Amino acid sequence: MRILTGLQPSGKLHLGNYFASIKPMVELQNAGQNEMFIFIANYHAMSSANKGAELQNSTFEAACAFLALGIDPAKCVFWVQSDVKEVLELYWILSGITPMGLLERAHAYKDKVAKGIEANHALFSYPVLMAADILLYDAKLVPVGKDQTQHVEIARDLALKFNNNFGEILTLPEAKIAENVAVVPGTDGAKMSKSYKNTIDIFGTDKQLKKQCSSIVTDSTPLEAPKKWQDCNIFNIAKLFLDESGQAELKARYERGGEGYGHFKAYLNELILDYFGQARSKYEYFITHKGEVRDILDIGAKKASELASAKMAKIRDLAGVFGAL
Repeated sequence: MRILTGLQPSGKLHLGNYFASIKPMVELQNAGQNEMFIFIANYHAMSSANKGAELQNSTFEAACAFLALGIDPAKCVFWVQSDVKEVLELYWILSGITPMGLLERAHAYKDKVAKGIEANHALFSYPVLMAADILLYDAKLVPVGKDQTQHVEIARDLALKFNNNFGEILTLPEAKIAENVAVVPGTDGAKMSKSYKNTIDIFGTDKQLKKQCSSIVTDSTPLEAPKKWQDCNIFNIAKLFLDESGQAELKARYERGGEGYGHFKAYLNELILDYFGQARSKYEYFITHKGEVRDILDIGAKKASELASAKMAKIRDLAGVFGAL
């Protein structure tokens, strides 16, 4: 079964990004039971952030980060969205059969505008481009969060409409809603998000990491007193790195007393450095070997382009796009 997922180059990756989306995706890739198609969605990023060189840099940094965290070009097709231009052609063809009302009902668009993101055509038509991403590669399964399921439903609706109008050619996708997705608390206890400025970044410097861990909000329980691990932001982040035995040991330390929150923050700092040590080293390597990263992305783009080109030739013919006689 072919599984497709897109990852936006949205700046520095934090623990929330990793445990909620990247880790499950890498596990799916390593299971080896499906065809994995993974792309960096830089066209999608332009719907809310279009700053030229900044977007180019964030796209490259995202590629380095994803490779460092376990995306393996030998086990998946990995490319940058803009390297396969056919997606824009299919986006335009699908736009011609997309009812305005369908897009006006899209929750994600309304939510982003409500949060102050400037309304523009790219943001409004985002679901059509996402549909093109999915349908161009005959993806059967699309892993998404609950907030993105509507977009997969839109892709399915457009595939049905195209097939009814022009002939059965587009695969009907299904959303794979991740179960038991880790909800990672930020330094203030709210959901970790760049918007809330409460993140712990994976690839920051040692000094930055220590500062972010030190900023975690705690109560004023004295050092010598037992502490409630159930409500502690430090514990709720640390447990993501620990097995049952490790969690039990940490709970005992909380309940025993004699350690302050500073000790637990230092422990979390070490947990993060240990867990991501290899990834952090790989990231530094890729950042300084731009040509190698570009070659990896080019190989992925070539594989994706071969499929996209063949698919678009059939779609053009059915849709009546004039070509060579």
